[in-house]
Amino acid sequence: MAIQVGDKAPDFELKDNHGAPVRLSDHLGQRNVVLVFYPFAFTGVCTGELRALRDSLPLLTDRDTALLAVSNDSIHTLRVFAEQESLEYPLLSDFWPHGEVSRAYGVFDEGKGCAVRGTFVIDREGVVRWTVVNALPDARDLNEYVGALDAL
Repeated sequence: MAIQVGDKAPDFELKDNHGAPVRLSDHLGQRNVVLVFYPFAFTGVCTGELRALRDSLPLLTDRDTALLAVSNDSIHTLRVFAEQESLEYPLLSDFWPHGEVSRAYGVFDEGKGCAVRGTFVIDREGVVRWTVVNALPDARDLNEYVGALDAL
């Protein structure tokens, strides 16, 4: 079961698509975070969602919000994917231990070996203020994230 609104967001450290460590706690106290889990790079729905985030990134950054996108792909896969799609925000690899952070957030599909489409809006204090979890084939609505941020 995914973590819920009002829960403290589990801290984590993952490597981004350049191999640099990124921690949720690096952002706390400074900005809100939209944490987006997605199944796999280079797949149709995931690519569409991440392009939409790329094209609408100012909707988040203008609200003093960091975007962190997490998949269970390797950092090497994420590096090529980010370059191909011109993604300027961090793509974080939850590759090894496989799915550890996805499991902590309750969005890892054990049967498929990947994260489902979970999104968490986390405030500056590290508390989950909004969340949605969709099945693998169901894209999310970016406008819902923006509405959740406006409600903070």
